[in-house]
Amino acid sequence: MKSNPISYLLWLLSFFGLFGLHRFYNGKWITGIIWFLTGGLFLIGQLIDLFLIPAMTERANFRTRVDFVKAGY
Repeated sequence: MKSNPISYLLWLLSFFGLFGLHRFYNGKWITGIIWFLTGGLFLIGQLIDLFLIPAMTERANFRTRVDFVKAGY
């Protein structure tokens, strides 16, 4: 299960040039690559993500639960 504190910690690493790690962590690979290559969409996307992280984490956890049920567990 994904957690908000870890997502926010990964978001904070953007101040060291590691943009998009929070998106990779939450399973958003394509936008994670875009964030990494564009500096968090020129920092604007990075700031918006500050407010979107809880929903991103909730969606990632929901997908995990659905995949778990589909697998028959």
